[in-house]
Amino acid sequence: MSEVETPFALGEIVEDRLLDGRLRLRQPRKGHRAGTDAILLAAALPVLDGGTLLDIGAGVGTVALAAALLRPALRIALLERDPELAALATQNLALNGMADRGIVIAADVTAPAAELQVAGLKPASCDAVAMNPPFYPQGGTRASPTANRRAAHVAESDLGPWLRAARRALKPGGLLAIIHRAEALPDLLAGLASGFGAVAIRPVYGVADKPAIRVIVTAVLNSRKPAELLPAFVINEPDGRFTAESEAVHRGRARLDSYQ
Repeated sequence: MSEVETPFALGEIVEDRLLDGRLRLRQPRKGHRAGTDAILLAAALPVLDGGTLLDIGAGVGTVALAAALLRPALRIALLERDPELAALATQNLALNGMADRGIVIAADVTAPAAELQVAGLKPASCDAVAMNPPFYPQGGTRASPTANRRAAHVAESDLGPWLRAARRALKPGGLLAIIHRAEALPDLLAGLASGFGAVAIRPVYGVADKPAIRVIVTAVLNSRKPAELLPAFVINEPDGRFTAESEAVHRGRARLDSYQ
C-alpha cells in the first residue's frame, strides 16, 4: 500500500491492490473501503463479452473495475453521487488502464429519471447492473462518524429508487446483481417482483456452521423464469483462512458462476 498526499476532504488517500495485486484502487484510508462484498458481487456477474455494466453507488469503482478486469471485453459505467468519490473512480479507471472502457456519472440514483439521463445514464443502455447498496435503514445501526463510511452503510431511502434506476438502465433481458445482508432477502424479493424474473439467490456464509451473513441475488429484466436457490458460498474456514473457493475468487482466479 503506497501513500499519496491529496487535498481531498475525504482525508488521506492511499493506493491499495486487490485481486492478487492486479486491481489498483485509490481510496480513503479511513471510512468505507473496498473488500469482500465488492469482490463477490463482481465475481457473481456473467461473462458479458462486449456488453456494458452499470455500477450503481460505485464509490471508488471497485465492483465495476474488478468485473472489467475479469472480463476484458466489458465496458463499464460508474454512477456515484459523492463528487470526491466520483473523482477517485475516474482516477482509478486511468490507474487500471481502463479510461477508454468506462465512464463515471456523478449523480444521485434517487434523482429524477430526466436528471439522470442528462447526467449520462441513458435508458435501456446497459446489459447488466450491479449494486452494493447501503445495508441499514436510518436508525438501523450505529452510524459511523466518518462521512463516507456512514453514507456507504446507512441508506437515505429504501431500495425503490435503486431498482427503478436499474429497470430504466437495463436492456430487455438485462441482468441485475445485488449483494445485501441476508436479513434483507424478503425486501429484495419484494422489490424484484415488479419487472424481474429468473431470480437466483446465493447465500454467503462467513463460516459454514453459522447463519448466512450475505445474499447475492441476480435477476433478469422481463424474464418469466422461476426463482432458484444456488449452492452456498463459504468465505472462511473455522480457523479464519479463506476456503479454497474463496481464495480463488479473491485472487480473481474464479467467478462465482463456477459454483453452480
